[in-house]
Order: sequence, then structure tokens, then C-alpha cells
Amino acid sequence: MNRLIFIFFAVINLSLLSQTKYEDYFFDKVLRIDYIHSGNLTDEEFVIKELSEEPFWGGSKTKLIDNFNYGKYLVQVVDKKSKSVIYSRNYSTLFSEWQTTGEAKVIKKAFEETVTIPFPKQPVTVKIFARTRKHDLKIKFEYNFEPGNYFVRKDKSRFFPYTKIAGERDPAKSVDIAILAEGYTKEQITQFRDDCKRFSEYLFNSTPYKENRNKFNIYAIESVSEEAGADIPAENIWKNTALNSSYYSLNLERYLMTESYWKVRDAAAAVPYDQIYILVNSDKYGGGSIFNYYNVCINKNRFEEYVFVHEFGHGFSFLADEYYDSQTTYEDFYDINTEPLEPNLTTLVDFNKKWKALVKESTPIPTPSEEKYKDKVGAFEGGGYVAKNIFRPRIDCSMNSISVDNYCPVCVDAIRLMIDFYTE
Repeated sequence: MNRLIFIFFAVINLSLLSQTKYEDYFFDKVLRIDYIHSGNLTDEEFVIKELSEEPFWGGSKTKLIDNFNYGKYLVQVVDKKSKSVIYSRNYSTLFSEWQTTGEAKVIKKAFEETVTIPFPKQPVTVKIFARTRKHDLKIKFEYNFEPGNYFVRKDKSRFFPYTKIAGERDPAKSVDIAILAEGYTKEQITQFRDDCKRFSEYLFNSTPYKENRNKFNIYAIESVSEEAGADIPAENIWKNTALNSSYYSLNLERYLMTESYWKVRDAAAAVPYDQIYILVNSDKYGGGSIFNYYNVCINKNRFEEYVFVHEFGHGFSFLADEYYDSQTTYEDFYDINTEPLEPNLTTLVDFNKKWKALVKESTPIPTPSEEKYKDKVGAFEGGGYVAKNIFRPRIDCSMNSISVDNYCPVCVDAIRLMIDFYTE
């Protein structure tokens, strides 16, 4: 086992000594908190909308404290009696991406967001923190929850039918993926089930998912739409679909997302889940993903396998895009004077905390993009949507180019660690 993996495991294993005992603090169900997240480039506000109870907790019952320090936001649950943190998860949102666009400089905008936590047995305080450009955590939202609160809705979710596509593992010891139908009509649901089986095999074609196949449960949620397809605003195409997906999200043609996040969560609640994947019935190239938020892929495109696995790298393991020649609408997405939180990018500000241990002594840092280093781990300039000052681990990777079963060793390690976090 290389030094990098050993360090990661050591940190995580030490943290487990202080993990909360699930049954002491939580019921085996979900407290869902819907809120509005609004603001602009410099300001943001969290306003609570509604509380609801959902029946299936799909997360780990032993790894309740998240130690990865990924994502833009952190939700913490603090036991009011002991003042100790009994649950936490990191995540990012569409709002946090929108904040990096030029539009956020001139207008304010509001987004639907949700956090889900195990349903507390005792009074707790739910806190949401946001990370600064330097990754410091600043508290943005705080809510005191009493388990006897009779305003917690129990009738909110209209459960869609579902089919189990893969896996027979205890949800508390597996990675549970809910694949949601989007743009599939009632007559196309059989096609959706078949698509889910095909796309599940796409996931298991790639290392390290293929080696950990038995640690996944995958569900197909039949969220039927009135019309097939997705919105394409620039072409004046508008479809009546279950989840309101749309191309041109953040004004980028291929970015296929939805701002109707509460509908997404409503549909996913039919099963225990850790990850949400929206499968869109469209042949137009597109997709998207945000860490611990949701993933999106199209179902009828020649690059569909690549898109499916590439986007899951973002949503599941917080892997960054390693390409640098893309016309994205992001501005200054990374601070070149700070190490990115994503495991597969570095600014070399503190390379010792990234994948330096995987680099052979004969490999120069930075590493020239030359044929002799083609399959070597190094620090190759270009990544995170910019050509200079940000470095990726290998010349090529599934997070860089349109390629299948091509995660670099750094990405493979990051995915394995996340699989273990959910399943061990």
C-alpha cells in the first residue's frame, strides 16, 4: 500500500474513534430540511421553507462524521445536551457554482436546496457552514430542532414506483444510487428500466467501481413525465417533465441540470439513497454533477458511457474537471494561491498534502507533457478550466478527456476511499 493511501486511511481510522453511535441519537428515518438559498457574488442568505419526514435512511450508521473536507458547504448536527457534533456531511450546490459566474456580479438569484439528516431522537441544532476562498468555514445558518415538532410533514412525498437494478446489500453498508427518470413518458418506462440496467453496467466497466460492484445498490425510480426530452432554452424548446431539467444551465449549452431541486428530492425519497442520478431521455450531448447534490446524464448519445462515469466522479468523490480548454462560464473558479480541496488538482502551494507520495523521484515537478511521462503520475499544468498555475496528476484521465475506464491513480484512490467510507 503506497504512502498516500496509508495516510488517508490513518486519518480516517483515527477519526472513527470518536464516531457517534447511531441508535443513541437517531431514528431509522430522515429529517429533510428544505430552504431557499439566495444571494449574489458576495452575499448569501439561507431561509427555511419546510421540514418533512422521510422513511428511508440510506447512509452509513457508523461513519456519521464526515472528515473529507470536500465541497463548498458543511452541515452539522449538534446534540443540544452534550454540545457534541453527532452528524456532519459536506456538499456543494448549484448556487455555489452560479456565484462564480459573471451574472452573480449584477443580480441576486434564489435556488431551492435541501439537507437531509438522520431523524434526531433528542433536541439538536442544525448548522450550515460555507467555505471561503481560503477554505475557512463560516457559519451561515442555524436551526434548533425539537423531535416533537408537529409541523414536520409526513405526507409530502408522492412515492414513485421503482425497480431494484443491482445489489442486495444493507443500505447502511452500501453505496445506494437512486436513478431518476427524466423526460420519460408513461409509455417509455420499460425503456427507462432497460436504460438503467445498461448504465449500471457502464459504471461497473470502470476501475475501481468494477472491483467493488458488490458494495452498490442501484434503484430505478419511475418519475414519469408528460413529455419526452428536456428544455433547450436557446432553441425555444420547452418540455413538461417531472424534474424540469434544462440544457444551458449557467448559460452553458451542454450543462444539463435542474433548479427544481425539491422535486428531485421528492422522487429520490422512494428508496434509501446516498447519491441521486438523473437520467435524461435525450440524444443531445450534455450532463452535469455537483458533489453530494445530484448527477445528470443523457441516455442516447455516443458518449453516454463517458458522461455517466465522468459525472459520477464529481458527484460521488468530489473529483475536479482536469481539462483546461473549455468555454465554461465560471470566473476565477479556483484560487491559485490556495490548494484546491478536490483530490485531483493542485496549485503546488502545498503539494505534500496532495499526491506527491505517488510521484517517483525521477519525475520532475512540474512535469512536462511529453510522451515519456504519458502514463506517469506527476503534476501536469492545466486543469480546473485554466491552462496555467493549476496541475493535474496525469496527462490523461476520464476527468480530462472523453475516455472510458481511464481514471488516473489519484482519482482511483479518491473513489476507493469514498466507497470505503460508505460501506465499511
